[in-house]
Amino acid sequence: MHDYIREQIRITTSLFERVGQDSALIEVIAEIGKVCAQALARGNKIMLAGNGGSAADAQHIAAEFVSRLAIDRRPLPALALTTDTSILTASANDYGYDTVFERQVQALATSGDVLIGISTSGKSASILRALQAARNAKAITIGLTGASGGRMPEFCDLVVRVPSDRTQNIQEVHIMIGHTVCSIAERAFLPTTERQPNVAVGVG
Repeated sequence: MHDYIREQIRITTSLFERVGQDSALIEVIAEIGKVCAQALARGNKIMLAGNGGSAADAQHIAAEFVSRLAIDRRPLPALALTTDTSILTASANDYGYDTVFERQVQALATSGDVLIGISTSGKSASILRALQAARNAKAITIGLTGASGGRMPEFCDLVVRVPSDRTQNIQEVHIMIGHTVCSIAERAFLPTTERQPNVAVGVG
C-alpha cells in the first residue's frame, strides 16, 4: 500500500515538473491571468463552468476571486455556473443537460466578460455550448483541459492543455492554474507601490 501511495505522489509531482518546464504553457497561464485582471478592472466578471470534479474546481476558483486567495483586497466579481440547482435542473429538464451552462451564459454574459470552461477531456458538450454562447456574447473564452484538448481549442481564445490523460492528475493541475490566475489578478488590485513588477498588468 505504501508503495502504491508513493507511486501516486510520483506521478503527480512528475506532471507538475513537466508543467513547470513547459515555457509555452507557462506563457498561456500568464496571459490568462493578465486577461482576467484586465477584465475585472474594466468592471466585467469571470464565469466558470465544469462537470463533476471540474464543477468543484469552478466553485473553488470562483470563491477565491470573491472572497480572497492570499491578499486582503476588494471582492472580485466571479461566479460558478454550477451552483444554482433550480436553474440547472430546470434547464436540464426543459431543454436537455447540454444546455445547463449555455442558457446561463446567454442570460448573464456581456461583452468583455470572461468564461473559463473546465473539461479534462475537452469534449463535454455542456462546456462547448457554453463557450460558443460566450463567444456569441463577445465574451473572452478560456479553456482548461487535458492533453488531447478535444474540441475545446475551437471555442477558446486561450486554452491550457495539461500534458496528461489521467483525469485526476489533470484536475490537480487545473486547480493550481486557478490559484495562480487568481493570484495574478488579486495582486493587480493592490496599490501600485505594493505590486510586484512581474504581475503589474496596467489595471491601475
